[in-house]
Amino acid sequence: MYTIKIKFEQKGLEAVTLTNIEQDQSLLEVCLDNNIELHHNCGAVCACSTCHIYIDKGMDSLEELNDREEDFIDRAVNPRINSRLGCQCILQAGSGNVEITLPDQTQFLGE
Repeated sequence: MYTIKIKFEQKGLEAVTLTNIEQDQSLLEVCLDNNIELHHNCGAVCACSTCHIYIDKGMDSLEELNDREEDFIDRAVNPRINSRLGCQCILQAGSGNVEITLPDQTQFLGE
């Protein structure tokens, strides 16, 4: 089981800690299952960059970055060395703590 701490760049949102999160889920799924808004325009098939997140801790608990994901991260708003796509961050077998930061979701059209 995992503990996931989610911080937000968007003003006015407090950090959230989720416990007892099972493996084999993406961080996008974890967010959506817990009513945390994370855009995903392509439907979670690694065809856009709207579910872009920052992994602050626990990168070794996630499926490795592949070339396709890396290409889309390059198109994200404000990519950093710890950038990933939430739809591709699958929690691996085991347990631990993962900390992520969600970019400001109001930066997308339609907000």
